[in-house]
Amino acid sequence: MSDPSRPDPDATDESALLELDRFIPYQLSVLSNLVSQEIAQAYGERFGLAVTEWRIIAVLGRFPGLSAVGVAERSAMDKVAVSRAVARLLERGLLHRETHDDDRRRSVLELSEAGRRVYDEVAPQALAYERDLLAPLDATERRVLSELLDRLGERYGV
Repeated sequence: MSDPSRPDPDATDESALLELDRFIPYQLSVLSNLVSQEIAQAYGERFGLAVTEWRIIAVLGRFPGLSAVGVAERSAMDKVAVSRAVARLLERGLLHRETHDDDRRRSVLELSEAGRRVYDEVAPQALAYERDLLAPLDATERRVLSELLDRLGERYGV
């Protein structure tokens, strides 16, 4: 059953009014920003990490040995923002950078021991936040949401 207050996403009327509050890309962006900011408060206060820095730690915690470009690609973050955040994390001793043996221009990143401790402490908090965020949804709705996000992400190679 369709919701008359929600515009039909399949409509092709070029004179249609863009209702920002019902525009899915806008809704996803706003929700993403709000969720990121709330999670960032937890690790920001405790570890002094910005959102980009935590995302880099999270990516390298799961996929060690990526280059900065690889981190940017895997997380869909801006390469310049990643480069700056990597520099800060290296300076703080939370990452190690090693030059790739085959190509001296390519370097790979890994969490340092201190970076691994941050990851090990923050990851469970992030998972608890996710459980709390999804609590209003039943198990079927959580599964469907995950599947829908996966399908939409496939369009972008995510």
